[in-house]
Amino acid sequence: MPRIIWKGAISFGLVNIPVVLKAAARDNALDFDWLDERDMAPVGYQRINKKTGKPVDKDHIVKGYQYEKGEYVLLSPEDFRQANVEATQTVDIVSFVQADQIPPYYFETPYYLEPDRRGEKGYALLRETLRRTGRAALALVVIHNRQHLAAVLVLGDALVLNTMRWAEEVLPMDELKLPKSSGKQQGVSPREIEMATRLVEDMQEDWNPEAYRDTYRDDLMERIEGKIAEGKTHLLTPAEPGGEEPRKSAEVIDMMALLKESIKRRGDRGGTRGERRNEPRDEPRDEAQDEQQEEKAPRKRSTGARKTARKSAGAKDEKEAKPASSRKSAAKSGKASSSTKKTAAKRAGSDSASRSPQRKRA
Repeated sequence: MPRIIWKGAISFGLVNIPVVLKAAARDNALDFDWLDERDMAPVGYQRINKKTGKPVDKDHIVKGYQYEKGEYVLLSPEDFRQANVEATQTVDIVSFVQADQIPPYYFETPYYLEPDRRGEKGYALLRETLRRTGRAALALVVIHNRQHLAAVLVLGDALVLNTMRWAEEVLPMDELKLPKSSGKQQGVSPREIEMATRLVEDMQEDWNPEAYRDTYRDDLMERIEGKIAEGKTHLLTPAEPGGEEPRKSAEVIDMMALLKESIKRRGDRGGTRGERRNEPRDEPRDEAQDEQQEEKAPRKRSTGARKTARKSAGAKDEKEAKPASSRKSAAKSGKASSSTKKTAAKRAGSDSASRSPQRKRA
């Protein structure tokens, strides 16, 4: 339930509308504590007396304004309230402007305005008037001891008060190096603007804030839960060596080609925009992949041709291999016949040797 900030009234002219100011936003950041890594003890803050160096209890701390060196005027909570009682309890409307004239960077924190007792009729009157005229009410309001410029806007059946920055708090854009409104000097062609417009219109959707999430918070929470599951509750993850990789310098890109490819990919999904929204997004794909798919069929044919060529080449090698093997067989048989001849010669030699002594005896 939204937290009540204060009860007061909206005032414009002689009309006074009792309202309750409630918080419209909450901090969703993860809450981290400072710890001493040696014993995991929480590390706290101390308010120290700069003269004595000793801690000061909260009950002894007051607010003071230094009007001269070392001289202060003390202010109590009652001083802040009585400075302008009417301002601290009133949303004082000072003018009305067209709602679309307010630059978005002026807005700060949103609050809900809820009608209090006997304030419903005046609340509805202001709401319907702002809705019909398309205007926003500019008002002065004090929240947490500080005066704010604020815009009162219509949101459905509610009035929303959005605090704003003062003009002196907004830095001028004069020193920003921006491209001129005329795209010609930047080389932007009418055709590129037309293609970009088509892409914007195709990506147009109704405002649905639930469709967007703080994915970094989810990823960090998943990492925390993983460390708990693994029992690594008191271990620090060491930093990876090398740190962050240096950013690559910007490359010259073909804007028209990127726009055409973006429109083509969205068109390929088919169906209505609502149906496409529920489909998983395609993975990023290079134009080179499309060329590879187009070349797929011819490559198959060339692969088949290479296989046929290898087959015929293999047959040719077999034919060439056969004479070689026959030559080896012939050489082998030749060696065998040669060895046979040598054996026969040896036998003949031994026979002649055995006959020669007989001749000598004779």
